[in-house]
Amino acid sequence: MTQPQGLRPDSQGKVRDLYDLGDALLLVASDRISAFDIVLPDTIPYKGQVLTRLSMFWFELLGDIVENHWLSTDVADLPEQFKPHADYLRGRFMLVRKAKVFPVECIVRGYLAGSGWNEYQRSGTVCGIELPTGLQESSMLPEPIFTPSTKAEIGLHDENISFEGMVEIIGLEHAEELRAKSLSVYSTARVHAASRGIIIADTKFEFGLIGGVVTLIDEVLTPDSSRFWPADEYAAGRGQGSFDKQYVRDWLQNSGWDTTPPPPALPDEIVQGTSDRYIQAYELITGRTFIPEGDA
Repeated sequence: MTQPQGLRPDSQGKVRDLYDLGDALLLVASDRISAFDIVLPDTIPYKGQVLTRLSMFWFELLGDIVENHWLSTDVADLPEQFKPHADYLRGRFMLVRKAKVFPVECIVRGYLAGSGWNEYQRSGTVCGIELPTGLQESSMLPEPIFTPSTKAEIGLHDENISFEGMVEIIGLEHAEELRAKSLSVYSTARVHAASRGIIIADTKFEFGLIGGVVTLIDEVLTPDSSRFWPADEYAAGRGQGSFDKQYVRDWLQNSGWDTTPPPPALPDEIVQGTSDRYIQAYELITGRTFIPEGDA
């Protein structure tokens, strides 16, 4: 569903719209989708609701490991000026505490895929980290690795950086804490997902400071921020089926698009197939049936 005209965000990310409430934020997950750091012209039905509900599931499951910014997803807690838009917001918003956001993406890789696989073929490394020889595409790594990147503005590409480069940006103490928390969250989530038939090949997190405490923010372990593979189809040595936006990336790469604006429109079957995969990921990971709320 498109955003109602009466809603004007104070700032906007590739997928999320942010409304500044003073000491809190209203974070709204739209149905927009991005690929190669570019927002595509099509929206994916129910995507915003899936991202929000799945993030909430993980926030609850991981609450003993790391603080998060969540306050409420109840429409009764919406400020008065947003209640006329409750049907649009229901199921896709979070009221969250305001954080001082670290300007880095915290990426954890447990398997060799995507840009990591491409680099490994060239140099035997992933983001400069040397790996054992003889690994194949989609191989499970001996242990998860932390590979941070810059956090680019809309339309620009994130760039991989070394841990030392991250230290230069945010300092050693915070860099070490973000690395430790990222690896801990990934490892715990990976065990849960495996019990539900999903491999989390890699994922990215964002953190901020709230009252001086490093806090997990934004979305968590969703099909937008992670590679989800069906465990029963997994085999190293090839690309994998997925429940994430790799389905869209694959179509875009096969379309001949060179990843510079403007992006092409997605065929209807790709739009619907993406929506179906996101919903399936939610249902498998949570064990809950996805029932849409409010407007699509």
